[in-house]
Amino acid sequence: MADSFKIKQDKFYLGDKPFNIYSGAMHYFRTLPEYWEDRLTKLKLAGFNTVETYVCWNLHEPKKGVFDFSGMLDIVKFLQTAQKLGLYAIVRPGPYICAEWEFGGFPAWLLKDKNIELRCNNELYLAHVRDYFEKLFELLRPQLITNGGNIIAMQIENEYGSYGNDKKYLKALSDMYDELGIDVLKFTSDGTWCNMLSGGTLENVLPTLNFGSRTATAFSALEPFGKVPKMCMEFWCGWFDHFGEKHHKRGSDSITAELEEFIKQDASFNMYMFLGGTNFGFNAGANHRGKYQPTVTSYDYCAPLTEWGDYTETYHKIRELLCKKQNIPLGELPEAPKLQNIGRVPLTQKAQLFDNLDNIATKHYSALPKHMEAYDQSHGLIYYVTKIKGKYDAGFLGIENVHDYAQVYFDKKKIATINRMKESSIFNKLMLKKKLFIKGVNGESELGILVEAMGRVNYGFDLYDRKGISKVTLANQVIMDYDVYSIPLDNLHKLTFTENTDSAVSGPVFLKGEFEAGEGDCFVNIEGFTKGYVFVNGFNLGRYWNIGPQKTLYLPGAILKDKNEIIIFEMENCKKSEIVIQDKHLLG
Repeated sequence: MADSFKIKQDKFYLGDKPFNIYSGAMHYFRTLPEYWEDRLTKLKLAGFNTVETYVCWNLHEPKKGVFDFSGMLDIVKFLQTAQKLGLYAIVRPGPYICAEWEFGGFPAWLLKDKNIELRCNNELYLAHVRDYFEKLFELLRPQLITNGGNIIAMQIENEYGSYGNDKKYLKALSDMYDELGIDVLKFTSDGTWCNMLSGGTLENVLPTLNFGSRTATAFSALEPFGKVPKMCMEFWCGWFDHFGEKHHKRGSDSITAELEEFIKQDASFNMYMFLGGTNFGFNAGANHRGKYQPTVTSYDYCAPLTEWGDYTETYHKIRELLCKKQNIPLGELPEAPKLQNIGRVPLTQKAQLFDNLDNIATKHYSALPKHMEAYDQSHGLIYYVTKIKGKYDAGFLGIENVHDYAQVYFDKKKIATINRMKESSIFNKLMLKKKLFIKGVNGESELGILVEAMGRVNYGFDLYDRKGISKVTLANQVIMDYDVYSIPLDNLHKLTFTENTDSAVSGPVFLKGEFEAGEGDCFVNIEGFTKGYVFVNGFNLGRYWNIGPQKTLYLPGAILKDKNEIIIFEMENCKKSEIVIQDKHLLG
């Protein structure tokens, strides 16, 4: 590979030759490492010369000062695999990445300090960023093209002009790159609106654009910056899905028409996404545009490769176009992924959540309820319990800042469900108030509030998305004195199960079954279930919710064995005590 990547006037140069970047986005943290080489090979054979990836701070530093770059987070192995295949790399380390990813890639522990100011020239925040960058850049430096690696460029922040205009902040990040030995091309990326470019660009750092259409005119947005290469850092080939929406689709002809325009203009691009992959675990983010909108587990994104790495019509059309442009012969493609149909799996054991708090929860005491982050918890469930003692007249319960989905129990009977997605509806507010009417207390009653944290907001001004609740009132009196249970759902091996003989089960409950498997990927069909998570052999496949559009969860064959365990956590209820694992993906 060449040993330099530079700009001369309005062209990229690799070594001493002009170079057009034909890049595809693939996030190492959304695909199991067993599949990296297969997916990157398919990228290369489709005529791409570069792979782009974000870096997820939240997974690399899940607790302050505790770092993880192993397994699915081994970014060095991912980059080396790409280099072995002859692919260059673009790395976007954030610290903020958006990416429809939990909290935009920020670790949740940042929110423990209520005074912290994110994404600006705040000394405390930047100190945390520097600690992270020092660890990350130590690993990335050998992978820079200037050191014999394949990283040709790295991004400063991400779409910053969509958020703010703090040039001192951007300059502080850029200076960190220099001080920590990052000597490859630096760039910013923003939308084409002049406001975004004015806020998000930085002097002596290459500006690039993000858009999904109108390529013929989009690059005019770069004219105020003089002679710079035409680079679209995010050419959106599709879009992502929120729960409760229709699945987004985009035709292959629409995508290839835009790519033809890139070629006509001799422009460079990064297709976002080439492979979308999966928001495994608790890592799907959320938007907040007047209302809370959590993102589904699948990150299909209408990408040329499916979530499980299969070819699409779009893949073949892009391959023909890019290979023809570069006079690359159409080589033989790897086989499509093998799929298997396992069928029905009986769920023969169950464990009620409230019977297992001592097994899987950490208990705290609080005079007032605090958000999850205050208890050093990043994800999962949190349960607030208090006793109301004495004589109380009838009145309305008030529960403030429910983030995001709560079940309210009074004397161990569920009286209401609070769904943050519906908080903006006046009708829903009135109905909820009616359900939260308490007929009074004479002696002692128990109030319990179980809250599920869904995705933290990853875009816009509502980033400070602390999970749980902040206050409870009864007839205008603040209710205090809580036992609080942190339930991260990362230790399910500690559950105590009993035999399940019910045909239908009410939650919150864990259901367990066992099944045998052969080779290949498959999909867990959540028909008949309401809301929860699926774990196979201890691996969290992600969230499900019957409001759609996702109807199956991707189960990679790489985590399967001859004999396997599946645990389903159901928040509400399920109509059957079996799950179907099939060879077809249902989305939309």
